[in-house]
Parts: sequence; structure tokens; C-alpha cells
Amino acid sequence: MSARPLLALLDALPATDGAGVELLRAIGQPALMELDPFLLLDAFRSDQPEDYIAGFPDHPHRGFETVTYLLEGRMRHRDSAGHEGVIEPGGLQWMSAGSGVVHSEMPEQRNGLLQGFQLWINLPARHKMDPPAYQEFSAEQIPQERRPGTVIRVIAGKTRNGTRGPIEQTLTDPLYFDVELEPGIRFEESLPAGHNAFLFGIDGSLELPAEQEPLTRDRLAVLGSEGDFHARAGDTGARFLLVAGKPLGEPVVRGGPFVMNTQEEIHQAFEDYRSGRMGRMATVA
Repeated sequence: MSARPLLALLDALPATDGAGVELLRAIGQPALMELDPFLLLDAFRSDQPEDYIAGFPDHPHRGFETVTYLLEGRMRHRDSAGHEGVIEPGGLQWMSAGSGVVHSEMPEQRNGLLQGFQLWINLPARHKMDPPAYQEFSAEQIPQERRPGTVIRVIAGKTRNGTRGPIEQTLTDPLYFDVELEPGIRFEESLPAGHNAFLFGIDGSLELPAEQEPLTRDRLAVLGSEGDFHARAGDTGARFLLVAGKPLGEPVVRGGPFVMNTQEEIHQAFEDYRSGRMGRMATVA
């Protein structure tokens, strides 16, 4: 099959979220507010504690999923449904907020490098009020596929060679790979027809078909929805995220931490949060 075309190449923009965490926003910025079903992609990377130490204290979500993938550092998460744990380097937290959950994500370190990503994935209208659900996987539980000069960490979906990630979610059928290439290595991967797809540069440079400008660190490339993915690593190698998902084609109405289909549903979400109907975090002794 022919290579997927490149539709856009853009820089992630500086942003601040949580209690003052410095990050870069790739999806959810003015140039790309969303890429159905993806609502947001944030990258955080700093070895300066003042950039991340305040973390993300208790806050609510409804109507979508949050995916936190950590490359370096440690973060503790807690939620009003009783889930709690620590994400270690290479680990993953996949939370479906559904009808509503209050959670926190706080650094489990006082110094050192903290690096990772948070991706928001929309839920279909008929599943936005499903009960909250939660999955967590350590680095050792995420399969790795090795090809010549290539390592693919398979978080969700399945590679063309059959390696399947621990996350399977039929609502948007996501594919989420962390790909690392040695210098000059050519990479090819099959992607589901009709899925929207993007790349995000982690390190090095990636030469894209018919594009003079490579994908480099902290840049996002939007791909077309048909064809396979073809690329070649530059002289210093490349590491990047490759993500794809089935578009929902439904109205998207945002209200801070809530993403629904109508403004009335957003008003109801705020009312449910204020009244405690989304649950409350337990007091830590």
C-alpha cells in the first residue's frame, strides 16, 4: 500500500497545567485543537524540580480517557474510585474517566529528570457515562518487538508482525507505539484504514516521505488516514511516538476538565462535581 501523506508538521507550544507544571502542548493548541478521537497531547521533560514538583493535585474528569506514559521519573496517582499506584520509568496508566472521577498525579521524587506524555482520547457519546475504569502496566509488562536496528514498545494495538500491546479498547481501536531507530534505518508499519494518525518526536530526527523538513524532538506530524507509514531515521537515529485511532465524528464540547457532546452536558458535569456526585478523594492521614 502507498505511504500515508503528511498533512501537517508543527511545533509543540509551551504551556502550564496542574499546579504550575511546565510542559509542551502538541494537540490542544490553536494550530491543532483536536485530531479526532485525540483531544490533547502534552509532553513534559525537565530535571528542574520547580518545573514539575507541584504536580497535578485533585481534579475531575468526565467523558474521555487519559493515558499517562512515563519515560523517566516516578509519579503517584490516586483517584476517587479507590485506585492508587506509582508509575515508574517505562510504565503506563490508562484511565477511562467515564461518568466522572476525581484524581491526582503527583511526582514521587524531589529532584532528577521527569519525562513523559499525557494523551486524552475521546469516548463515544453512548459510553461517556460508563463507570470509570483503570489499567496500569509496568515497563516489563509492555511488549517489545525487535527488528534490525529497531525497537518498538507496543502499548496499544498490534504491529504488522503480530506483537500486541496490553491495552485493547474497541471504542476507538487505538494504536500507540514508542519506536526507536538506529541511524539510517527504514521503518514501515501498517496502520488501520480510516484511522487518524500522528507522530511525535522524542529524540533524533525522522525523514518523512516527500518532506524536506524532518520530524525532530517536540514536533508533531499529522498523517493522512489511508496507506501505510514509511519513514527513515536520520544520521543520529530517531525515537518517536506513533499513534492512531478510529475517529468518532461526533460533536466535541469542552469545559475545562470535561469533554461532552453538548453544552448542557458540560453544565451538568460541573453541577455533579460541585455536589460530590463524581466522588471525593479520601483524606490521607
